[in-house]
Amino acid sequence: MQKNTLVNYLSVENISKSFGERTLFDKISFGINKDQKIAFIAKNGSGKTTIMNILNGIDDPDTGQVVIRKDIRMAFLSQNHNLQDELTIEESIFASDNETLKIIEAYENALENPEDEEVYQKAFDGMDQHNAWDFETQYKQILFKLKLEDFKLKVKNLSGGQKKRLSLAIILINRPDLLILDEPTNHLDLEMIEWLESYFAKENITLFMVTHDRFFLERVCNEIIELDNGKLYQYKGNYSYYLEKKEERLISENASVDKAQNLFVKELAWMRRQPKARTTKSKSRQDDFYVIKEKAESRRRENVVELEINMERMGSKIIELHKVSKKFNDKVILDEFSFDFQRGARIGIIGKNGTGKSTFLNLLTSTIPADSGKVVVGDTIKIGYYTQSGINPKPGQRVIDIIKEYGEYIPLTKGKIISASQLLERFLFDSKKQYDYVEKLSGGELKRLYLCTVLIQNPNFLILDEPTNDLDIVTLNVLESFLLDYPGCLLVVSHDRYFMDKIVDHLFVFRGEGEIENFPGNYSDFRAYEDSADVAQKEENKAEKKDWKQNNPTGNLSFNEQKEYQKIEREIKDLEVQKIAIEQLFSDGKVDDADISAKAKELENIINKMEDKEERWFELSAKIEG
Repeated sequence: MQKNTLVNYLSVENISKSFGERTLFDKISFGINKDQKIAFIAKNGSGKTTIMNILNGIDDPDTGQVVIRKDIRMAFLSQNHNLQDELTIEESIFASDNETLKIIEAYENALENPEDEEVYQKAFDGMDQHNAWDFETQYKQILFKLKLEDFKLKVKNLSGGQKKRLSLAIILINRPDLLILDEPTNHLDLEMIEWLESYFAKENITLFMVTHDRFFLERVCNEIIELDNGKLYQYKGNYSYYLEKKEERLISENASVDKAQNLFVKELAWMRRQPKARTTKSKSRQDDFYVIKEKAESRRRENVVELEINMERMGSKIIELHKVSKKFNDKVILDEFSFDFQRGARIGIIGKNGTGKSTFLNLLTSTIPADSGKVVVGDTIKIGYYTQSGINPKPGQRVIDIIKEYGEYIPLTKGKIISASQLLERFLFDSKKQYDYVEKLSGGELKRLYLCTVLIQNPNFLILDEPTNDLDIVTLNVLESFLLDYPGCLLVVSHDRYFMDKIVDHLFVFRGEGEIENFPGNYSDFRAYEDSADVAQKEENKAEKKDWKQNNPTGNLSFNEQKEYQKIEREIKDLEVQKIAIEQLFSDGKVDDADISAKAKELENIINKMEDKEERWFELSAKIEG
């Protein structure tokens, strides 16, 4: 039997990097081989971004070199996009050097000018010769999955999240040999994250990525490289394997690292308790519901409290929502929503982007008013609100000064306290770092400090809006440990499924159009419950598809008619997508007054084209049946 040989794509050879007296890493080496899916893990501020920039030629190492295999195509998804503002989504896709995309672009242009039969026939033949039909379907599917349906929208009119998703789409469509990703799940909702996870898990793509999404690490990566205190450690396995081997390494290295070791022991124990796969059996949904509810209620009692926080007393009234409604133009966020928060509530909020999750938090905190209904906050309730906007420190402030502006300590039971300095240390700011100037902190370190300013105020109702963005995995473990001991009410918006699974036992599922579903369980419970309902539907769809294929043979058509028949089907689907996209813009109120007439005309043209093509489709269908 022939032995498989490793194909090396990129080698990092003895690279070092320092900034002044601070050494980030010294003479580290590693390689990336074909078909590896590698995650790169490091604490915030320890050099992740620097290494990513060195790999991509944006920065140079002080010593050593990066050797890239000749002729491999490499792509980098960074936190900063380099798109052209005046191009549309579709033009941005076609702006690459991909030959197949050039052929599809020529075909799309020919479709807009069908009267030039020679050009159209040449474009159509080109699609056939290069098997571009499937490629076209695949790239449009990627755009739809990443919610980029309006192909004519200009880059300058996209949100920051949309630009990140467009950059990701361009990379996926061009299928480079080596793909380097910096936090690929940021700006994606849960549905998109799960699709991307599934895409990477099944595709033969070579990946090197920085991500804090631990489910993503578990299900996609087959190797983990960790940078810890300037040294590199490699683990040939997924996230749970990494936890196990890291625990063994910490035990053997030094008994003084008990605190860090305990975090990894807890994390590993939690991983081992999780089900290995989602349920795929279509059981009674009512039985499922009560089993999940009972499990969710018992899960919280499993935690051994180590940090007994002495919060201010909570009265009988927490926060009550009485028939609260809110909409922006025609977009409904809440529709007479009522809910009475109870002591110890630990609720996660999930839903697609744009369904109103952050708006809901702003209503609770009176940051924005409700259109109707009442939000009643109990007299004893002290809200701590972690928003996505972060903090704006003054120039020249030190880390310890920032936190002391908000509080000196958190009271514990039996008269003990956690001082501001001790809280900072718990969140990985050592005594030296506490006296650093704030402007020297990385983005992730600033988020960490912001969290500490919210927690030091000792709120009894804690609201967190995307707290895990830009935090490294070690900090996430610390935060989860703190929140598991937190005795107050907790309300969290997050796309981090792993984080949500550990700290909440109830969900608000934002479905859109004001529909909010109460679900008693964490995210994995919810997915298992949803999947149990989907199985029967999938079987039904499969049967319908089979019937359609049996009832739609193309044997009675000539070769050219078969090509036309298939082409018309594709074109009708494309037009349907364009029609839905424009209708959605009108529905969401996103069409400027000046553009209403043009958009209405565009929609009318699409509908007319659809009717013409459907008429021809029926003609050909009649020949098939004849």
